[in-house]
Amino acid sequence: ALDPLASAAWIAVADLDARGSEGRVFRAAPLTLEELVDVFADQIVSGDEVVWDERTARVLARRIRRLGALVLSEGALRHPDADAVSRALAAGVRASGLQTLPWDRDTRQLRERLTFLHALDPDTWPETSEEALAASLEAWLVPFLAGMRSLADLSRVDLNEALLARVGWDRRGDVDRLAPTHLEVPSGSRIALDYSDPDAPALAVRLQEVFGMTETPTVGGGRVSLTIRLLSPAHRPVQVTRDLASFWRDAYFEVRKDLGARYPKHAWPEDPLSAKPTRRTKPKG
Repeated sequence: ALDPLASAAWIAVADLDARGSEGRVFRAAPLTLEELVDVFADQIVSGDEVVWDERTARVLARRIRRLGALVLSEGALRHPDADAVSRALAAGVRASGLQTLPWDRDTRQLRERLTFLHALDPDTWPETSEEALAASLEAWLVPFLAGMRSLADLSRVDLNEALLARVGWDRRGDVDRLAPTHLEVPSGSRIALDYSDPDAPALAVRLQEVFGMTETPTVGGGRVSLTIRLLSPAHRPVQVTRDLASFWRDAYFEVRKDLGARYPKHAWPEDPLSAKPTRRTKPKG
């Protein structure tokens, strides 16, 4: 038969075994919420709770009445503190991982550029490793979470601005000056630089586009020579160097033989320093 206490919302237990949530109750009496409030009025506290809920992947905002560990009542909080909501959402990002943020090619490159600058001058530029960003979400991300409450809302975050906020307005121009996104080569092409290795930022370019380039380009205010990944007309790797002058002097002539055999319709001049650079994959005619 169904125990008469099974339908009671609250019960006062006088005797039970010690098996925790699986325990058996031997003696108890039903209680009403009104009786609890009447007897323990001086111990009941009310408060607002703004927390990250992993199950729903969103921030929950509730007003709760408690008697010790007992939740007597709770209801949705219609107008929670905006900063508390943003901080709870940041806690959700920390728990779920930075991959929940809207990274794209530009924001990934910006992060890599900032990582390069930090490696170059750690006293001036903030650290942007995953660990450092996760530990400092309140400082750089929270100000950009206004009006958001769920992981789905994070698609609206201006991640570029959030990352640059760590740099400060006075140094934004230095980011582009010291770690430019692109480099214009002699052919006229603007080619994106690769900062994925902060110790060796790189330029991948077809060899024909840098005919006449005698000096290895640099970043970091001239402190770091780019790693030049020279490519064939089909964008296949040909040579890697951090000293173009040495490449033209010592290695080009062997490379020229190989490329001449593989791409006979292309011009491979004996004097690459006086040859006209070209961005065309195939010659005219």
